[in-house]
Amino acid sequence: MLCKKLHHAAFRCVDAKETVEFYTTVLGLKFTHAMGEDHVPSTGEYSPHIHIFFEMEDGSNIAFFEVPQSPPGIKDTNTPGWVQHFAFEVADVPTLLRAKAELEAKGVDVIGPTNHDDFILSIYFFDPSGHRLELTARTATKEQEAQFEREAMDVLDLWSRTHDWSRRAEVFGSSHGYKREVLQ
Repeated sequence: MLCKKLHHAAFRCVDAKETVEFYTTVLGLKFTHAMGEDHVPSTGEYSPHIHIFFEMEDGSNIAFFEVPQSPPGIKDTNTPGWVQHFAFEVADVPTLLRAKAELEAKGVDVIGPTNHDDFILSIYFFDPSGHRLELTARTATKEQEAQFEREAMDVLDLWSRTHDWSRRAEVFGSSHGYKREVLQ
């Protein structure tokens, strides 16, 4: 496979120092690199910036750019606010629940936990720049994961044909939720 793992996903932040404080103190990520230029190396465009990186346990990174001379960012008004987000995996459900309590103790508003198809359990909150963040723990058994993989194309095909989840029984065997009447 060409792509081995995610190196980084990069987004804009309002304040690099505040972003470093949040991601290191609140989430415990490792601040590993900061670089900057007056000109964008790939385009040559004049745009003074700092590019900061935070590493996770598996070596993948989340990164941000502070670009103070660019116009302020605007939210995409046509995409629901819950769509674009970073999801960070934690070790297990007890870790997720501890993280929720710790975030709330630090004054962070947290949504959840939310069960997603018995696949993952998640909580949601926002960083100082307004990016929606998710902490998630895997909850599926190996058998469930195999079932999800087997049915993924059927789920996609149903959606592509109908854009109508009222017909979910065609794939899931039940007319509501994601509960399978029988694992195949």
